[in-house]
Amino acid sequence: MVKTKAKTLRLVSLGILSAIIIVLQVLTTYFPTKPFPITLALIPIIIGSALFDEKAGAFLGGVFSVVVLIMCAIGADLGGAMVWNASPLLCILVCMVKGVCAGYVSGLLYRLIAKKNSIVATITAGFIAPVVNTGIFITGLALFFKDILVTWAGGSDLLYYVIFGLTGINFLVELGVNMVLSPVIIKILHAIKKTNKQQVAI
Repeated sequence: MVKTKAKTLRLVSLGILSAIIIVLQVLTTYFPTKPFPITLALIPIIIGSALFDEKAGAFLGGVFSVVVLIMCAIGADLGGAMVWNASPLLCILVCMVKGVCAGYVSGLLYRLIAKKNSIVATITAGFIAPVVNTGIFITGLALFFKDILVTWAGGSDLLYYVIFGLTGINFLVELGVNMVLSPVIIKILHAIKKTNKQQVAI
């Protein structure tokens, strides 16, 4: 009975977090940041991976990736659309790997560190998610879409463009938001975990 309630709570929670991810990613896709939108959907991914485990984080990261791919395919994400048109298969590969890994790694680190300090674990998860997401994204572009990068760079130094032009501002904003919201995330996690324990116990 307790296991059934726990599974139900997990499914419901992941469903709610998935809906939040979809809304956040669709909304931020239309923000005027170029060539790629700022990713705020990492926040519910971090919360889900910390609430449950790295598998939940990977699942939520996958939801995020699917939304990103849809935005690329329909042309809503202009930079992503160029990558999609160049190679849909490689675009799918890069997007899925970066989202799933961001969720999985943040959840794994949270679980390992939370045994000693939940606050440090939350801050670490909030830090590592955008690092993994952006790191894999840049690596994927450099490996599979270098010609597009060269075009975007417009004659400037490619490394400089990637760091300071392509993802620099977006990454710093994503990282900053995660760090600023870490105390809020900690309170949310404690409140939800307490509620979940009470509901499972009933």
